[in-house]
Amino acid sequence: MSNETNAARELPLAGIRVLELGHTVMGPSCSLVLADLGADVIKVEPPEGDRTRANVGFGSALFPVFNRNKRSLCIDLKSEAGKAVFHRIVETADVLLENFAPGAMDRLGLGYEALSARHPRLVYCSLKGFLAGPYEKRAALDEIVQYMGGLAYMTGPSGMPLRAGTSVVDIMGGMFGAIGILSALRERERTGRGQLVESSLFESTAFLVAQHMGQQALTGKAPPPMPEKASSWAVYDPFKTADGKTVFVGITSDNHWRSFCAGFDVEHLLADPDLKTNPQRAQQRAKIMPVVKAKFAAETSESLCAKLEKLNIPFGPLATPGDLFEDRHLNEGGRMLDLVLPTGKHTKIPGIPLDMDGRKPALRMQPPAMGQHTRAVLEESGLAREEIERLVREGVVIAK
Repeated sequence: MSNETNAARELPLAGIRVLELGHTVMGPSCSLVLADLGADVIKVEPPEGDRTRANVGFGSALFPVFNRNKRSLCIDLKSEAGKAVFHRIVETADVLLENFAPGAMDRLGLGYEALSARHPRLVYCSLKGFLAGPYEKRAALDEIVQYMGGLAYMTGPSGMPLRAGTSVVDIMGGMFGAIGILSALRERERTGRGQLVESSLFESTAFLVAQHMGQQALTGKAPPPMPEKASSWAVYDPFKTADGKTVFVGITSDNHWRSFCAGFDVEHLLADPDLKTNPQRAQQRAKIMPVVKAKFAAETSESLCAKLEKLNIPFGPLATPGDLFEDRHLNEGGRMLDLVLPTGKHTKIPGIPLDMDGRKPALRMQPPAMGQHTRAVLEESGLAREEIERLVREGVVIAK
């Protein structure tokens, strides 16, 4: 038995098999969570492979980042022979998840109704742009729903809507899909039946901006974009330091305020009756901010961060994604995985942010080559080697 198999058997989702018909971010991120927690995730690719493998630009690393700990099966699901083989594989699976365009799986004859009729224990997860309603047949992208759902409006300054700096809605929609899948598996233990789980981009965006909707309902005023927000705290801002760097600081409680005043020698502010509470201080930013800016500007980024940490005041120095490669917390915490890129180069990449009873989800398998595990998966599904080789010769499956 391989070390990979032994490692997987010790994880929470050991014994769960997932068929992922996914591409880009939403589907692969959903199954990545399940894979990192020990599920046997089989990435079902078309004969030409997942199109994300060939991405360039800001999407060039999507395949290696979101497809570790998975096996690759390449099969032609447009052929009747491929569909027949696929049904054999589905018999061995607990979960199928897909994020194709609306109606694509039904046109293949592999939609929820068709598969659940033959495989009633199957949990079937569809990850879409929209849940049921007037928009449900529309195609969607992360950036589109950020515009539609108010997130781009809230992120950029007035008149300059801006998408978040990562595929936040794709990943969040995938995470909600994983939560739904786990809930459906739990329910199957009671009922013996699988079910349809649906997660979407637009509704995930609406969930993200619900706090701003609530603010508008409470105050009667539309919230301004975040760069122009009215702060709930007197100090909740980025500050320039003596060495030209930027540190974000949040003084959000009375304890933080007392610590700041004592630690930066401005204890006279504690005696000001207009600065006793957080709401009062938020109304007195014009009085407070010049003092805070001057104190922080006298420090280097390193000295300011050291002082704030000692005072237990929330802070964060401005970083780029590239800075995280050498972040001492991520590296000393053992949360950086050794990923092999398609070029053969090794890099560090963060794992999913979970510890379970002291265990950190690890990288057990590198992102698979196209069709790398086709033969193994077909053998596990009961196909004889001669039949598998015939399917390879006929181009029904691709095996490396």
